[in-house]
Amino acid sequence: MILFTNCELYNPEYMGKKDVLLAGNQIIAIQDIIEPARLPVEIMDCTGLRMIPGLIDGHVHIAGAGGEGGPATRTPEIQLSRLVEAGVTTVIGCLGTDGFTRNVEGVLMKAKGLRQEGISAWIYTGSYQVPPPTILGDVGKDIAMIDEIIGTGELAISDHRSSVPTTNELIRITEHSRVGGMLGGKAGIVNIHMGDAVHPFKPIYDAVANSELSFKQFLPTHCNRNSYIFEDAKEYGKKGYVDITASSYPFFPQYEIKPSQAIFQLVEAGVPIEHITMSSDGCGSLPAFNENGELVKLDMGFPLSIFTELKDLVNIEKMPLENAVKVVTSNVASILKLKKKGRIIPGNDADVVLIDQQFKIKHVVALGQLMMKDAVILKKGNYE
Repeated sequence: MILFTNCELYNPEYMGKKDVLLAGNQIIAIQDIIEPARLPVEIMDCTGLRMIPGLIDGHVHIAGAGGEGGPATRTPEIQLSRLVEAGVTTVIGCLGTDGFTRNVEGVLMKAKGLRQEGISAWIYTGSYQVPPPTILGDVGKDIAMIDEIIGTGELAISDHRSSVPTTNELIRITEHSRVGGMLGGKAGIVNIHMGDAVHPFKPIYDAVANSELSFKQFLPTHCNRNSYIFEDAKEYGKKGYVDITASSYPFFPQYEIKPSQAIFQLVEAGVPIEHITMSSDGCGSLPAFNENGELVKLDMGFPLSIFTELKDLVNIEKMPLENAVKVVTSNVASILKLKKKGRIIPGNDADVVLIDQQFKIKHVVALGQLMMKDAVILKKGNYE
């Protein structure tokens, strides 16, 4: 049992100064003052600290990614400490560009490993390619029958690395994902990799126009990768969800919209804050190609980027913390139907992060276990 006293609680809504009691893997009580029970309780005085929900990173290549520049450019698997240092207590894994030499089974096993190490993890089935690689032969079956699989993705459109799915193929994949989600009690959403093509949202518009699907069956990501996709996202976001990628900035400042600025500008343009999420694309490769399609630059993203941009969203863009934190907590939990995640309320999972007034992470708790205390990481993965 852990009792945090004198927290400035953000739920993510501001709740004032509270005491928060955790027991096992759950939040047990939130009150103005909680008297410690006779049971052994670790008491942590959090005067001057703000408590927010554990961050949910909704797009991470947990089993590695990349390879656009050949075998030596494949990125490694995520390490637990990379998530803990970022305040991430829940992660969603995906396959990405390489659906040929990597597979969904590898991503699934990495998610199982992260769960054993103490954080919450789910994954998407599929990859950039169509037909999408799966475990059971169909995205709907994977989602319905495998606990860790909540949707399909990242499926690439409007990109030179895409399989260029037809409208009917995109509809079929999304319909199967939706039904699989219904049967399995999952989101059944399709995470869409948005490329650099002009009018990048057109395939989604065409799929919705030619089916009974809604825009909210898709979660397009990388919506800040260039100025024209971002302008389109300002309109698309009023109808459906948009995900901002944090880790690619500042690697490509000449193209990218800074994530904190992108979120602020989306809200200013009339996009509901509840429609906006931010993910890191952690362990994803960040390639740059010249006009001949040749790889000229390659970097890798990390989960810490979402906390960095969250800090800038509050400190530079002046968005209130209770609104800013939604894009990496409650919004992600709601869109992906992650029960007991994203909010600090009794009965929810004990995933919390304590930050000081300088926006430095001091404590991280995942499923009731202290992963970081006094800015020191206590729990690392095997082989770290």
